[in-house]
Amino acid sequence: MSKRIQAKYKIDRRMGENIWGRAKSPVNSREYGPGQHGQRRKGKLSDYGIQLRAKQKLKGYYGNITEKQFRRYYAEADRRKGDTGENLIGILECRLDAVVYRSKFVPTVFSARQFVSHGHVLVNGVRCNIPSRMVKPGDVVEVREKSRGIPMVLEAQQSPERDFPEYLAVDGFKVEYVRIPALDEVPYPVIMEPNLVVEFYSR
Repeated sequence: MSKRIQAKYKIDRRMGENIWGRAKSPVNSREYGPGQHGQRRKGKLSDYGIQLRAKQKLKGYYGNITEKQFRRYYAEADRRKGDTGENLIGILECRLDAVVYRSKFVPTVFSARQFVSHGHVLVNGVRCNIPSRMVKPGDVVEVREKSRGIPMVLEAQQSPERDFPEYLAVDGFKVEYVRIPALDEVPYPVIMEPNLVVEFYSR
């Protein structure tokens, strides 16, 4: 079962952006926030508010990652050499559910989590049902033979909404994770600002 604890498109409307780039996002027709006070004029955000929004947008994009998990990813990114923001994006894109979503095996990042949890995915030939598993360069992720006829999978494969990123070598229902991507290689539909996330946690 997907760990969705709130209506996913509320995130879109709260941010005022179509963060998954989906054609049926309500932001396309209602650019104001959810709830009875959504249409009120918004005040200018403080520096803290801007940083918090950037963090919530990035965290929300990857589904229902908990704050504890996300903070742990930040701590790991900060520990590694190089730019902390770039490291954070690399870690998030190494998640198995993110790889499944990027490979167009499923239509949404929420369904990717559920798809993995239900045991439809193999990593290097071994069944894996842990969405947060970290995939390493050279690993091969594929949809189980029995699961390839699921309508959701066939729909996602034919969808024109997304393209395959260059850091994945896709061959039908099988994909090799070639390398950890840089920020500019990740096909986000909106601008993500991991530098603001770093500032938020560095306060």
